[in-house]
Amino acid sequence: MIDTTFLDELASKAPTPGGGGAAAYAGALGAALAIMVGNLTVGKKKYADVEPQIRMAMDDLEAIRGELTKLIDRDAEAFAPLAACYGMPRSTDEELAAREAAMQEALVGACEVPLEIMRASLEVLEECDFLAKNGSRLALSDVGCAVAMAHAAVHAASLNVIINIKSITDAARAAEYQQRMDAMIAAADQLREQLYPLVVEQISK
Repeated sequence: MIDTTFLDELASKAPTPGGGGAAAYAGALGAALAIMVGNLTVGKKKYADVEPQIRMAMDDLEAIRGELTKLIDRDAEAFAPLAACYGMPRSTDEELAAREAAMQEALVGACEVPLEIMRASLEVLEECDFLAKNGSRLALSDVGCAVAMAHAAVHAASLNVIINIKSITDAARAAEYQQRMDAMIAAADQLREQLYPLVVEQISK
């Protein structure tokens, strides 16, 4: 029986978990699928030459999966201070200044966490590159699923960066976040464009 606690909470009217947590969850699912491909590859004589690299990829993916799982909660934790800012008083100039200062601080976490989700999900895609070309041919469709999940996670997490950087008054920080986000989106898109059609082509034969 699948534990649907996270999905039930996601479907509720509570503000968290939200899109960021869902993105991290999708990335973790991609990592888990990629690990499964490794498990279906190791121990097979046909893939003996690449087994050391497969095992290394599995170890890396296990670490990434753990990180993404933790990021589900970290995303909710990062949103809490930002949500609290909207309830701060703003009747006087001093209150407005305090609210703005608190919001600027909260926006940093609200951008940093989804950027971490993007980075970790991109790493899943990078591991899938090797698995798609060297893993068990019987599990190619699962590599494709992992690619789709991780690619979606990168883009989903980027939306939280986009919505938050527009409110950051530190132009240099906002530009840095934008640059990091754009670079990871470009890298994820490139890997998806290489790997997904490769998988479709191979499993269609």
